[in-house]
Amino acid sequence: MTDEDKKTAAEDKTESAADQPKEEQKPVEEDKKAESTETELAESKSEAEEKKAEPEPKAETKKEAEIDLSEIKPGSVVRVHQKIKEKNAKGEEKERIQVFEGTVLSRKHGSEPGATITVRKISEGIGVEKIFPLHSPNIAKIEVIKQFKVKRSKLFFLRNYKKRLKELKK
Repeated sequence: MTDEDKKTAAEDKTESAADQPKEEQKPVEEDKKAESTETELAESKSEAEEKKAEPEPKAETKKEAEIDLSEIKPGSVVRVHQKIKEKNAKGEEKERIQVFEGTVLSRKHGSEPGATITVRKISEGIGVEKIFPLHSPNIAKIEVIKQFKVKRSKLFFLRNYKKRLKELKK
């Protein structure tokens, strides 16, 4: 901008300010201060609304700790963390987590509240199967370790199958 352009721009501003009624005329510095305080108030309000909208982080809930249940399929090797309540010699109840790691043989009842998975592992040469309800409060979390390639939805043939399953490539 040249000096002449700056002068004409300044004159336009003063003329437009003179055309306005006196109530609406404010010094430029006050306008800037008012705008900055308004924006600060708006930002603080939006931050307060965000805090209200987002619940405070709590201890890990069941849904946060566990993975998406659709990832649990027959042929998956899973680690199930189950809550066990025990009484000691004094009669006090104590809660601990027991881990059961094995292959998912079947999944029944889809995504219903009563959905279950059957997990099998070999412990000291003996096959052990457990049926876990997916939505039980006694299940702390379920981790998928790896996924094998299978062509069936029920893998009960694995009970007496000697060959190893092929692992899926990711």
